Amino acid sequence: MTFPVYIFGIHPHFIMESLSYFIGFRIYLWKRRKENIPTDTAMWVVVGAVLGAALGSKVLYWLESPDQTIANWNSLAYLLQGKTIVGGLLGGLIGVELAKKWAGWQSSTGDDFVLPLAIGMMIGRIGCFLTGLDDHTYGTPTAWITGIDFGDGVKRHPTSLYEIAFLLCIAFFILYLKKKDKPWDGFYFQVFMLGYLTFRLFIDFIKPTPDLFLNMNNIQLASIAGILYYIQLVARKAKAIERSTLHA
Repeated sequence: MTFPVYIFGIHPHFIMESLSYFIGFRIYLWKRRKENIPTDTAMWVVVGAVLGAALGSKVLYWLESPDQTIANWNSLAYLLQGKTIVGGLLGGLIGVELAKKWAGWQSSTGDDFVLPLAIGMMIGRIGCFLTGLDDHTYGTPTAWITGIDFGDGVKRHPTSLYEIAFLLCIAFFILYLKKKDKPWDGFYFQVFMLGYLTFRLFIDFIKPTPDLFLNMNNIQLASIAGILYYIQLVARKAKAIERSTLHA
């Protein structure tokens, strides 16, 4: 296989990223609980998610190599290239919360995003894999049977494929959880975020990215911040439910 793998003459990253946005959005419109949130509010939530994700993905990318970002602060081409999924998820979360506050909506909307996110991210990672070395999402050299030569004669961890497998597993796990009683609104989204951020914390140890602190890169540091946020959020909600049960 020669990388990048063009699809009908089109760069794989472009076509798969476009498909991920389109299919993810269509799944959101199909699966969202229309009885729980008005259409106009849902659209504002989507706008907040898109804008927040776009900004968050860029900011975390710029922080990946601060020296390069400072050196190229006046280069529009450099500032517009590259993005990170973790930054997109955390930025999207902030964007959604701000949109909900602006629209006056207080109930959780995260559960509606789980399936669209998982499927959209899997499609996007196919594009990352087919792009090869140019995408900079490959892993470190390995002697594992999973190792793939992306064109430079070195077998590396195909971390994009690992991520696709993980997303598939967590999607099925959440579908399994949906057969049971849900403790609170937003629970499935919190499980998804905790799972994915934990995955990224560990998978980035086998990626050749700059170490900023304690042998961790900026994505891992952001993942830790997100994990701590969701752990305390889940613990707080669990305690609130326990108190309400005791006083019932």
